Amino acid sequence: MQFTDLKTQYAALKPGIDARIQRVLDHGQYIMGPEVAELEAALAAFTGARHCVTVASGTEAILIALMALGLKPGDEVITSPFTFAATAEMIVLLGGKPVYADIEPDTCNIDVSLIEAKVTPRTRAVMPVSLYGQCADMDPINAMAARHGLAVIEDAAQSFGATYQGRKSCNVSTIGCTSFFPSKPLGCYGDGGALFTNDDTLAQAAREIRVHGQSARYTHTRIGVGGRMDTLQCAVVLGKLERFDWELQRRAEIGARYNRLLAAVPGVRLLGVRPDRDCVWGQYTVFVDDRARVQAALKDAGVPTAVHYPKPLHHQPAYAADCCPDCCPVSVDAGAHVLSLPMSADLTEADQDRVVEALARATFGATASA
Repeated sequence: MQFTDLKTQYAALKPGIDARIQRVLDHGQYIMGPEVAELEAALAAFTGARHCVTVASGTEAILIALMALGLKPGDEVITSPFTFAATAEMIVLLGGKPVYADIEPDTCNIDVSLIEAKVTPRTRAVMPVSLYGQCADMDPINAMAARHGLAVIEDAAQSFGATYQGRKSCNVSTIGCTSFFPSKPLGCYGDGGALFTNDDTLAQAAREIRVHGQSARYTHTRIGVGGRMDTLQCAVVLGKLERFDWELQRRAEIGARYNRLLAAVPGVRLLGVRPDRDCVWGQYTVFVDDRARVQAALKDAGVPTAVHYPKPLHHQPAYAADCCPDCCPVSVDAGAHVLSLPMSADLTEADQDRVVEALARATFGATASA
């Protein structure tokens, strides 16, 4: 069993992906070839955003978004500590300071009620993370940010395709950033990402930053990076878009079936999904006690698992400076209990049943011995 079944997905899409890759090999425009603009147009149409700018990775999308906003050393960005390191990594890389607000215990997304108290004169932006495939509560975040003159960057690395109150993730804030890492809901075969905005000025800045700050060939009008998404990876994503709507439906069905099957399993607590949004299950994650024992039992049963994420950022050595170690207890608790199970659009019911049965046996043993 695969944790993320990319082989079956490729087999289903092979003719289209192979043909698109071959076209790139034939025309030879490996950097900024025609597939780049084609993908950007398709993704902008999908999200409803005015602009899509493809970049080298989801991490690069966050970096370029912060640079386009003009983040300066000493500026603060309020974000969640319960996320992959890239969220804070790019803030720190630019000399900024991540300021952490704790998460909701059921969704693991940033707790909106805690954000405003973190605002200071140095705050430049808020960066909620749409964790596990579900958007954070973006409307009150946007409203609070507007009151304080702040930008909102959605870290949507796990939520591309999700909706919030009928709007697509990546088009619910000042800037949306996503990743096309292979295991994401929409992934390429290497690194890739994109940022989205309805702001013409920010979009132009992002396009220049990704090509070393060039507004024209060898005219460097701003500091930039080498942040382009290569043409071959754009071709792969274009190939995958052919059945992406079907994959989103399958993810919803598989997530709902997991929820039904696991609802009554002792020792398993399900992730909360709010009624005004959906979840694309970038990770299908549950909460368990005695996780090490449960994870070992699942491994023995041939069921792969992962932990997203075991230690929040305010407890990570590289990102703990000037942080209170006790300021985000919900994140610490979540880090001790979350467990991600196999999830992909091609997961069969038979394999899903194996996962559920193995988890029920494992958690019963862990609960019984507690």
